Amino acid sequence: MALWTRVACRLRRWVPAVLIPLAAAACIGTSAQFPQSTLHPKSDFTRMLDGVLMNTVWAAFAVFILVEGALVWIIFRYRGKPDDPEPRQVHGNTALEILWTAIPALLLALISVPTVKVIFQTYEVPKDALNIEVIGHQWWWEFRYPDYGVRTANELHVPVGKKVVLKMKTADVLHSFWSPELAAKRDLFPNHTNTLWFTADSTGYFSGQCAEFCGTQHGRMAFEIKSTSPEEFDAYIAGLKATGVKPAADSSAAAPASTEPTRVSTLAAAAPQVNPAEQAAVDSGAKIFRMCSSCHTLDATSTTNFIGPNLANIGSRRYLAARTILNTEANLASWIYDPQAIKHGVIMQRLGLTHEQATMVAKYLRTHR
Repeated sequence: MALWTRVACRLRRWVPAVLIPLAAAACIGTSAQFPQSTLHPKSDFTRMLDGVLMNTVWAAFAVFILVEGALVWIIFRYRGKPDDPEPRQVHGNTALEILWTAIPALLLALISVPTVKVIFQTYEVPKDALNIEVIGHQWWWEFRYPDYGVRTANELHVPVGKKVVLKMKTADVLHSFWSPELAAKRDLFPNHTNTLWFTADSTGYFSGQCAEFCGTQHGRMAFEIKSTSPEEFDAYIAGLKATGVKPAADSSAAAPASTEPTRVSTLAAAAPQVNPAEQAAVDSGAKIFRMCSSCHTLDATSTTNFIGPNLANIGSRRYLAARTILNTEANLASWIYDPQAIKHGVIMQRLGLTHEQATMVAKYLRTHR
């Protein structure tokens, strides 16, 4: 029994030495593991914020080393001995009191002055920037490019190396735009525009999230920012503009009831050949989609404010329902069939379609790339 007691005591001594390094290792990760981390800046804006953070961290670290070092030295240098006399009583020391007041004041100045400077810099709206309007909805994001006359939803494209100015407001309740790797948080208010700017310095996908509680699906109101080369961005904008180009009318045929199916037939003609059954499903989906045209559009150039997100190029997006589920044919069909089962509380209700009809519409929408 005594042996086990000694072993347990020795193990307890080693537990902190083992757990502390393990805990530190667990806290270390990459931006891929933790996409919502602010510790991996990818723009000039977040690098400024990271500079303020690291300035504070190093100042705090220096204070910790000095204070704890002095404490340890004093403990060992002036430790008491059994035969020591009663220490001399000291009541105040003017020099020390001035010193320990001046040092914290100096440290606060070293931290606050750069911080205030950065705060003012983050609110300076740069000129010659790409303007993008951000509108928050329950629970999805609308992105408008007024310089190009196009709109999209939930996936924001920006060119790398180009300053971007986001002009943000909400269409309903309060929201907060937050992309930790590219920009800070900005609240969205009705009838008021807040601005935020950044310049992405690397290409890739960067996640974002609503950071203000806005209802039952607040946690699923996410978005992505895709930073691409200027050439890829121009091609993306050209693709969005093309969704608004209507083919020439055929005088020998009756005008279609909706321009959306006409657009799809054009896409189908340009796309690789598919088997007849697949094409028939796409054509059937185009007809069924007409019932959705009062809430959605497939025209990125449309200036009509629809209730639901703009679905132009939805087939090329990585996620659906504001980054709730991956964009696959099965997931899109499930969403069309019963959106409430995936994201309860959204405006879109179950339309009464069968699974087969929902799959047809999904096939049709995925041709829009």
